[in-house]
Amino acid sequence: MGLLDDKVVLVNGGSQGVGAAVARAAVREGAVVAVTGRRPEPGEALVEELIAAGGKALYLRADLSDAEQAKASVSRVVQAYGRVDCLVNAAGLTSRGTLLDTTPELFDQHIGINLKGPFFAMQAAVADMVAREAPGTIVNIITSSAHGGQAFLAPYVAAKAGLIGLTRNAAHAHRWDRVRINGLNIGWTATEGEDATQRAFHGAGDDWREQAAAKLPMGKLGQPDEIAEFVVFLLSERSGVVTGSIIDWDQNVLGGLD
Repeated sequence: MGLLDDKVVLVNGGSQGVGAAVARAAVREGAVVAVTGRRPEPGEALVEELIAAGGKALYLRADLSDAEQAKASVSRVVQAYGRVDCLVNAAGLTSRGTLLDTTPELFDQHIGINLKGPFFAMQAAVADMVAREAPGTIVNIITSSAHGGQAFLAPYVAAKAGLIGLTRNAAHAHRWDRVRINGLNIGWTATEGEDATQRAFHGAGDDWREQAAAKLPMGKLGQPDEIAEFVVFLLSERSGVVTGSIIDWDQNVLGGLD
């Protein structure tokens, strides 16, 4: 028996990085998985991989900064599989901006991907669960930077901090519907997106991961597959009654000072 046997899991932003790792882990645990992303190539390649491994998976192209497309990501899965049991909001935009140089356009981009998309995907998923009078689970991938973060992450922090508030609000509002909603504040993680960000904004070379790992307490960056296992646990009944929790999945301790 897998932790997610016969569950239908939608992973928004699931074509690469943490989202793709969650999709792989969910399939291993018995779920039917749908993944969304803006670029078809990695999404379709991931689905081919999951099917080849014996899983059942579907790729849906979607720009999650568009509220209608975020809602449609749910309705299309319901159309294909009859329901959505679990939702993971893993899409994220991490482009840089400080309080002083962030443009309204950049701010709106961050709100769109990091907050508006999850809001309307959750709206549609919870509506499906409530209409069926069925329990469900949602996990939002947030960031440890939402506690404050670096100066160059101002719009990112603003949006992700909003997602923390939304997670708690929705969990409280729908606890009597048996819909459990939790968030994961992940730290510095080795993903394709982070590699592109480091190269684009910080002039990183091919060895940036090794250099970064040497400066971290555990000697490595966060690993997507490790995060994915924890997400699957939160999606599953194994996590019991837990809802409204924002869990710091990081190797640095909030408030700890040297």
